[in-house]
This record gives sequence, structure tokens and C-alpha cells, in this order.
Amino acid sequence: MAIARLSVQDRSTTVGPPFRRCVIHRTFLPGSEDGEDGPFVMHIQVEDLRINAHLEGPEAAPVVTLSHSLAAHLDMWRPQMAALSEHFRVLRYDVRGHGGSSMPSQIPDIATLAEDIRNLLDTLGITHTHFVGLSMGGMIGQQLAIAYPEYIESLVLADTLSSYGDEHRPMWQGRIDAASGVDGLEPLVEPTIRRWFTEPFRRANPVVMDWVRGMIRATQPQGFIGCCHALMALDLTDHLPLITAPTLVLVGRQDPTTPVAGAEVIAKAIPDARLAIIENAAHIANVEQPEVFTHHLLDFLLDRIRRDNK
Repeated sequence: MAIARLSVQDRSTTVGPPFRRCVIHRTFLPGSEDGEDGPFVMHIQVEDLRINAHLEGPEAAPVVTLSHSLAAHLDMWRPQMAALSEHFRVLRYDVRGHGGSSMPSQIPDIATLAEDIRNLLDTLGITHTHFVGLSMGGMIGQQLAIAYPEYIESLVLADTLSSYGDEHRPMWQGRIDAASGVDGLEPLVEPTIRRWFTEPFRRANPVVMDWVRGMIRATQPQGFIGCCHALMALDLTDHLPLITAPTLVLVGRQDPTTPVAGAEVIAKAIPDARLAIIENAAHIANVEQPEVFTHHLLDFLLDRIRRDNK
């Protein structure tokens, strides 16, 4: 959904305490019967970071926040939006240096990426949310649930890891070096596609593959490089028992990037976490097996709502 191109109304609001000036620019969809409660795109300035975010779904519904993978953007969640927005107020955002979000000059760590989403929630007046993250988004979700547990109603961690050992540093450095060249992320596009999806799916879905290539190419090289540094230093495994939110761990059976073994580590370390393995899916399981992924997601989230309402 190309929300930014459909704008008919722009509004700006300045919020936040004096030490943190936050400006929200909202663009509403045309023809929305819900008025200001309908879908809109936001550009939120928090200090030196501009965050691009979309918010849609019933205003009074529980909030679900979606966080995407490295080298993607918020449109990665398109296959889940119709089902989720029927039941939830859905917040999607672009991680710094991805999509429409800016990339400040400093190199972030995972704590910075989690603080970005906390600042976004604070700016929007969202005091608690269900959080769904895939790959890098799942790593951010782990840090958020560890550092700011009061915000997290429940947690879904998809195709993700809790740490990278020193043996992975050459891999990350190779990606950083590739993205530092004059062609940006172009040398990484096809290798990334091959990791993200199984060969039969790639062959049968050329239109989807072109859409994914577009997301990768839209990633700012400095944003990709900065987030690679953050993920290369990821080391959260020992802190996972601190997570108190109900947690669902999802992983594609054929995921070569964040394999089933890594998901099992997370599920065993987080108290009472559930693990579900999605067959015939590699790394971006929400796109390769959207119906199965969405079924697991809705089943878990709606069950949490029912339990909370008892």
C-alpha cells in the first residue's frame, strides 16, 4: 500500500518534554471513513532521528508493533496486514537507515535500536504493545523486552537469534565491505534472496522476488552497515531468562540464516516460551508461508487477548 503517495492532508504536532523535542508529521489516506482514526503514515522526528511509521486498524484495539528484518522495510509485513488490522491497531515502522527512516551519523548498537522503538511508542502515547519482530526485528524485540519489560504485553520472535559468536564476524565484515562499495547493496541482493527464500519458492514467485529486491535496494548503505555492526555484537542469550512477557518463537524449517537450533536456544531460555516450526520456509517465513505464519501469529495474539480479558 503506497500510503505516502495517496496523501491529501498533512498535519504536524510537536510533543515531548523540553529535553526531547518530537515532531509528528501525519499524512492521512484519502477517502478514509474513519477520519483521523483511519490509516496514516507518520514521519516522527526524535532528536536527530526521523522515523517513518504507519498506523492502522481500530483506534480502541490493542496495539501490535511490527519490526522488520535487516535490508527490508515496513512493507515486509504486507502479507499480514489485512488479518492483523481487523483485530489490532497495527504500528509498523522502518528501523533507522531503512525505508523512510533516517540514519544518524553514529553507529548504533542493539540497545540503541530498542531505544528507538521505545521513543516511538512514547511519542505516540502507547504505553504497552504486543511486539512482533523478524530477524533483526526479533533481536530488537528481545532487547526491548529485557530493558523495557513494562511496554511488552507479549512477544513474537520470528527467524531470529539471540547472539552471534566470533565465528560470525568474518561474515558480517564481508557484508559491511560489500555495502561500502560504489554499488551499495547491489552486490548483496541476489545472495540475500537465496538465503531468504527456498529455491522452489523463488522459482515460482518472480513477482514477489522483484518486490523483495526492491526492498533490499531501498536500504541505505550506511543504515545497513550500521545495523550490521549492531547485530555483529549481539549477545543476549544469557539475559533471555529475564524476559517475562508471554513469548512465541517462530522459525522456518529451511532457514539457513537463523536456523531452528537458534530458535530452540531462545525458546528454552525464555520462561514458558512456545516454539513453532514453519515447514517449507526459509528466513523470511512471513512472506514464503504467509497463511501459516499469520495463523500462528493470530492464534497466539488472540489467545493472549482472551486471557487478559478474563
